[in-house]
Amino acid sequence: MIRAPVNPVLLSWARERAGRAPEDLAGRFPKLGEWEAGTRQPTLRQVDAFASSVSVPVGYLFLSEPPAEPMPIPDFRTAAGTPDAKPSPDLLDVIHACQARQAWYRSFARMEGRQPLSFVASASRSESPQRVAAQMRETLGFDVADRRTRPTWTESLRRLIAAADAAGVLVMVSGIVASNTHRPLDPKEFRGFALSDPLAPLVFVNGAAAKAAQMFTLAHKLAHLWLGTSALCDCTASPSPSLGDHEVWCNAVAEQFLAPLATLREETDWLKPLKQRHGEGSSFHHTTLSRVGRRFAEALIVSTLEGQTLYRDAYCLLGVRRGSTFEELARRVAVGP
Repeated sequence: MIRAPVNPVLLSWARERAGRAPEDLAGRFPKLGEWEAGTRQPTLRQVDAFASSVSVPVGYLFLSEPPAEPMPIPDFRTAAGTPDAKPSPDLLDVIHACQARQAWYRSFARMEGRQPLSFVASASRSESPQRVAAQMRETLGFDVADRRTRPTWTESLRRLIAAADAAGVLVMVSGIVASNTHRPLDPKEFRGFALSDPLAPLVFVNGAAAKAAQMFTLAHKLAHLWLGTSALCDCTASPSPSLGDHEVWCNAVAEQFLAPLATLREETDWLKPLKQRHGEGSSFHHTTLSRVGRRFAEALIVSTLEGQTLYRDAYCLLGVRRGSTFEELARRVAVGP
């Protein structure tokens, strides 16, 4: 039996990085205490299983010391821009996955000869939130009158996602990491983030949050794109002394975008939380399109069917494993055979 010369320090680091106590993993890895103490070495198969259970690349466990894992994008969850705790593996993996999708789409857009989107970085914080919100509504074709015709937050959210997608924004919504239901995202850690880019602006919304919260998060992140800033933040409509001026401004834009002052003076009832009703059943294919965004999925599927992208790479970016799943996704975005 081949034993793996893993670094005991890295085993402890990986477990703590995942927020797991020794007893949480004792059932599956009864010798974990000995592994971390360096008195016993796991087998290669055990190392692979352990790495999977704590969501860490298996190669990390053979390093001489824990790797530095800086936040890939600016973090505005506190006023000083420094988070109170280290980012979870789930958060880091979601950001990296979205960055990979954005990089692919940017290359695709360049090959297609697409022009930069004029609204990205078109605003500044010196402008009033009301004015920028009005520009956002005009660009997206999304107004309060349309909002009133949709009786639930779910339907309003779908309408806003579709409007942002049509304008050129890659909107991705998911409550889990990739397609792994065993790795739920914690809305207490983050609500979403924006990755600004003139060709491939991207917004990720934590689908584990309530629909009303997702609606505000999307509006807030769109404000970031109008500023041309990439950012991770725990945006909320509630005022907080921990927010910096940057986030206060984006919050104000989101509030004005969803409920302009002129309308609030006339009527405020529609802002009250609406009772959500059960909508259409969610399938794996529908969830996948929501998770990666229809605009991204359609571009990737077209590129793959035309032979420009390898099926292997497409499966990885979509988070699917079967050809039948890919074919069904192609059918749903109406680009398949």
